[in-house]
Amino acid sequence: MSSGLLTDVGRQRQGGVNQDAALALDLPQGGLYAVADGMGGHAAGELASNLALDTLSQAYLDGRGVPPERLTEAVQAANLSVLRHAVGEYVGMGTTLLAVLIDRGAAIVAHVGDSRAYMLRSGELHRLTDDHSWVAEQVRLGNLTEAEARDHQWRSVVSNALGGEERVRLELFGFSLKAGDRLLLCSDGLSGVVDERQLLELLSRPSTPDQIARTLVNAANDAGGPDNITAVIVDVIRNLRPPRYALPARQSEGPTYADVLLSARRGNSLLTYLLLTVAYFTLLGVILVPEHRMLLGLLGILVLVGIFIARRVLQARQVARDAARPTFTASVSVASSKSRPVRDPNH
Repeated sequence: MSSGLLTDVGRQRQGGVNQDAALALDLPQGGLYAVADGMGGHAAGELASNLALDTLSQAYLDGRGVPPERLTEAVQAANLSVLRHAVGEYVGMGTTLLAVLIDRGAAIVAHVGDSRAYMLRSGELHRLTDDHSWVAEQVRLGNLTEAEARDHQWRSVVSNALGGEERVRLELFGFSLKAGDRLLLCSDGLSGVVDERQLLELLSRPSTPDQIARTLVNAANDAGGPDNITAVIVDVIRNLRPPRYALPARQSEGPTYADVLLSARRGNSLLTYLLLTVAYFTLLGVILVPEHRMLLGLLGILVLVGIFIARRVLQARQVARDAARPTFTASVSVASSKSRPVRDPNH
């Protein structure tokens, strides 16, 4: 991986306060990258975005379990941190959060709000996230066009953010990466003024991530810079093997509560219950029928091994399905700088 980031106050925000924050954290087999766009007044928005990213990174590093679960728990921790600091002069503060965890040959996206993730692959630009906002919902319902939404007076009204309630709602999904992929994470200070055709042209330039981030920020400022601007660029340099765990699939119902996502990924599977049940009755049989403890113990071990092998086979098949399914769950794909954005029929 190679990455670069830049955040800028823009040209029209009074007081010179930047409510955006960005994160690029190197990890042993990848990295954690994030953008947060704070809200609730200058001081409150700046505090919220920085709190969210500080807590996200620390909670992920301190977490246990497979990366999708650790990332979900870290987002929930960031939400609680913002919520608990929203007192006194900071009442009502909140922030968007877009995090991309790269683990070997896969990326896992955790998304709350209207910051956006894009991917440039083989000359095509794909939007990976849908905005959690009022105007985005009107576009999905057919009540507004993309052009109308861009200039709508309520375009900054988000429908989901950190700090709103104790249980955070997020979208969590993963996909495979390939050498040559370029990822962009950005706040709406960039995506709101630089359209996809221009993003495609700028991201396609053979420059370093730091140079591309500067180019994007300059483009947003040249378009008026009405908001704080943040861009994080991640280049995938070489192919790596995919992780062994199943990548989270994107849910069609949109943002889901973090605890619901965690319970779905954890001990709710039939195989997990079978393992616990067999272990329990094996131990019980050994205690109650000690004269046959060797036979009961051996049978229990054989059954446990069989279930464990079946579980690994199913996990391997899921990993294969992750690799075979469409890499993108993008809502917008731009095939060339002259093409028009089209809605992905698979989304």
